[in-house]
Amino acid sequence: MKELMLAGKYYVSSDPELTAERERAKDALFDFNAIRPTRRAEREALIRGFFGHVGANCWIESPFNCDYGANISVGDDFYANAGCCILDCARVTIGNNVWFGPNVGIYTPEHSLDAAERTAGWERSLPVTIGDNVWVCGGVTITAGVTIGANSVIAAGAVVIDDMPADSLVGGVPARVIRPITEADRHGLAH
Repeated sequence: MKELMLAGKYYVSSDPELTAERERAKDALFDFNAIRPTRRAEREALIRGFFGHVGANCWIESPFNCDYGANISVGDDFYANAGCCILDCARVTIGNNVWFGPNVGIYTPEHSLDAAERTAGWERSLPVTIGDNVWVCGGVTITAGVTIGANSVIAAGAVVIDDMPADSLVGGVPARVIRPITEADRHGLAH
């Protein structure tokens, strides 16, 4: 079932191997979420041993939740505010300099639309990719199979169900490109 899951094919999520892996992850998350925020080194070490890849300067606020952890890859200078939930039944790849506001959800699994199949536990999971320098504002939901291009901003409360191009201001339910981010958006603060 794990091979089917990671290949984006339909699988049964209650498979004993997958269930055991999720339970191990939940125990690690319990420990992570119980560590005081000031004990940065302990928190970072736990995430580094838990995620598939972690770049430099990763900070995740509590509470944080995910399914497996091993299918998550984050680049350098990643920040996730409180309430982040990443259901990583498929690969979740997050670039460098990415910031998440509070209560961001990334959901790679999709349950079957057929009621009998869904009741039997069938689902499939599709990867999510977020490019470099993306700001995902509070309360955003990113669904299975989505790619968000570099340098984009996803406005608060957006529900992203389709790929979004680079250098875009994105918002709404369902999310759409509001406009490109242009040179006029720069305030000269970094110069």
